[in-house]
Amino acid sequence: MILYNYLVYFFLFAGVALSIITHKLTVKAALLGGIVGLLVFKGGGYTGIIMLALFFILGSGATSIGLKKKQALGAADENKGRRTAGQVLANGGVAAVLGAIAWCKPGLTPILQLMMAGSIAAATADTLSSELGTLLGRRFYNIITFKKDQPGLDGVISVEGTLTGAAGAAIIAGVYSIGHGWNSELLWIILAGIIGNLADSILGATVERKHLIGNNLVNFLNTLTGALVCLLLF
Repeated sequence: MILYNYLVYFFLFAGVALSIITHKLTVKAALLGGIVGLLVFKGGGYTGIIMLALFFILGSGATSIGLKKKQALGAADENKGRRTAGQVLANGGVAAVLGAIAWCKPGLTPILQLMMAGSIAAATADTLSSELGTLLGRRFYNIITFKKDQPGLDGVISVEGTLTGAAGAAIIAGVYSIGHGWNSELLWIILAGIIGNLADSILGATVERKHLIGNNLVNFLNTLTGALVCLLLF
């Protein structure tokens, strides 16, 4: 078991280095990502770190696909898919805090690990729906008015993008269930991902469009919503 732990530490270090070399993350983002990964592992175990790794792999892949088309629509990241420290904290901060608490308070581990899965599912659903929905969607609607709107704008969704996000949440839920057993928590995590993603779009169509809050805070609230959904359903 100790050997496996050292292997995780090695892969975390390798992941930080590879993220910097391949320009997937800025240096600060990569270092912060390593800390997030460590806390998630300490509180969530092997299942937690696998869920986080899957989010990063799926998110990075989705961001890289069709980058030129996204740039033409104004839907691409300013750093051409290179994640910043703020984005790492926005997507993984809630999971890291939950992992830290679980590490210090083992008696709360079951609920905290479930909430962690909900937050990661929400982050995955949001990333895949926004990054791939722009490419796969045929009709785009404002989530508040349900009127047709321009793809790439805050709060604009498509059926294809929403379903892609739900699939991402299901992947995270599946990993959690492999580690913790197959029960109703599988559906809870999927639901947490979907609700978190919809909350992200609602915030995007309202307060973010009015420039009252930024995208990083919207993403953070998305992951917090996913965690809270699992807390309420527990």
